[in-house]
Amino acid sequence: MSVRTIKGNLLFWKIAAVFTGLLIVLGIIFVIIASRFSGSYYMTAHQELYGDIARHLATFTQPFKNGKPDTTVTHDIIHSTMVANPSVEVYLLDTNGVIKDYVVPDTTVQIHQVDIAKVKAWLAAANSQRPLGDNPKQPDEPSIFSAAPVFEQGRLVGYVYAVLASEKQKAILQSLSSHLQMRLSGYMFFAALIIAFMVGIITFFLITDSICRIAAVVKRFKEGDYTARIDGYAKGNLGMLTATFNEMADEIVSNMDKISATDKFRQELIANVSHDLRTPLSIMQGYVETLTMKKGQLTEAEKDKYLSVVFDSSRKLSVLVEQLFQYAKLEANLITPQKESFLIDELASDILAAYQLKAKERNIRVQMEASGNLPPVFADIALTERVLQNLLDNAFKFTPDDGAVTIQLIQTSEGVKVQVADTGIGIAAEEQAFIFERYRQFADQSAPKKGMGIGLAIVKKILELHQVTIAVTSEPGKGTAFLFVLPLKLSA
Repeated sequence: MSVRTIKGNLLFWKIAAVFTGLLIVLGIIFVIIASRFSGSYYMTAHQELYGDIARHLATFTQPFKNGKPDTTVTHDIIHSTMVANPSVEVYLLDTNGVIKDYVVPDTTVQIHQVDIAKVKAWLAAANSQRPLGDNPKQPDEPSIFSAAPVFEQGRLVGYVYAVLASEKQKAILQSLSSHLQMRLSGYMFFAALIIAFMVGIITFFLITDSICRIAAVVKRFKEGDYTARIDGYAKGNLGMLTATFNEMADEIVSNMDKISATDKFRQELIANVSHDLRTPLSIMQGYVETLTMKKGQLTEAEKDKYLSVVFDSSRKLSVLVEQLFQYAKLEANLITPQKESFLIDELASDILAAYQLKAKERNIRVQMEASGNLPPVFADIALTERVLQNLLDNAFKFTPDDGAVTIQLIQTSEGVKVQVADTGIGIAAEEQAFIFERYRQFADQSAPKKGMGIGLAIVKKILELHQVTIAVTSEPGKGTAFLFVLPLKLSA
């Protein structure tokens, strides 16, 4: 037997046990209520049937003579009445409720006076509202009774008081009630078992069938079918389980895709980094080796040239490593912008001044176009400087000699629009959507292969930290322009 079958059987027996217990409890409550109502029903019926017995005795006999009980006349009649109906006990009361005569053993009578107020209330009430009265044999248990006044020459001399629920009646009712309870309990017990079994079977199949189908989907997912999802069960606990599993499965697949993409990225990173770092290292190694082997044969001018190449290669290597470190921190969200107000035109002027020598060597015109009285922007000044430097480096990389690089600053309603434009080789339309990807380089063979291609990725990451987007417009052979808007500081 499989584990799933065993668990399903345990679930079935748990459900069956719960329903059985519930139905048995309900059955017991039903038996108790039925017993109580049956006793109440019997007493009401007995009251209706024999409620006039006292009136008949008072009317058709003369129980009192000269104000005293006439035992010679009444005992035979009362005794005959009690023999005919053993549940009736007849007493003669005076006007104060004191018991004057009865036909029962004296030792069984516990009290010798009944509450005359209840007798009067009984006589004044309608049949359905008549109160219970005192039972001389059982003072602690009020009983149904019948009462009638007795008059002698128009004067009230006493009452006929008939208790309609005697000790014999109580014993008979207890015996019948016990028998009734046993029969009802037996019927309810077996009915509860049958109903619980049927409900348990139906519930078991409804629940376990759904669980088995869900388990089958989970097993498919575990075995590698990552498209497996649970259908249906939109409501209730199974709906919550379905939604939770589907969301979890989507998250797992998404994470797996991210892991796969990250793994592919690592492979590309290793390939690109090894290539781009190897180039300056190879140059440095070659020239240092030449200097070492031919140190006595080289002129001072040749030595200076070789050392200049080594220095330039080491500088490029340093830039590559610094870019890689910067992007790693951005990817790990370790950089938080320290925003402050500053003038973007002053920052752009300082950066362009640092590029003048490089521009002069290649006869590239660098210039800034800015509208007057630009307001301060609100951003991280160091990160903004990195953005402008990377965009300028990219522009110089793809702009041929005798070209132009321009920084344009324009105030808008949203802030200050910054545009870095060049007259370089441009970017094909199909490539423009990918230029901000990590280590993405042009497929165009005419494009220079310089750097690891993470400069623009760093730009995008920094601007994302400022909740700013960057756009590119370009046309092959006519240059490229990068555009973004830096926000102004909100007034307090």
